[in-house]
Amino acid sequence: MSPEQIEIAKKEIDNMTHYQMVSLWRFAKVGHPYFRCDLPLYAYFKERFDKLGGMTSEISKQLGW
Repeated sequence: MSPEQIEIAKKEIDNMTHYQMVSLWRFAKVGHPYFRCDLPLYAYFKERFDKLGGMTSEISKQLGW
């Protein structure tokens, strides 16, 4: 990904709700750029995810886990 694409992705992450983040975490396909360790997006996603409360039992129930 180019630096510009990474910045766009970071803005998308910033605009995601907690529920959207949990849902993506659970249902993203293998190789999704937000979860690739060779890109800076995973750490960025994880930091925001944790700030929002991480995985909660309430959201887990909403997703049907």
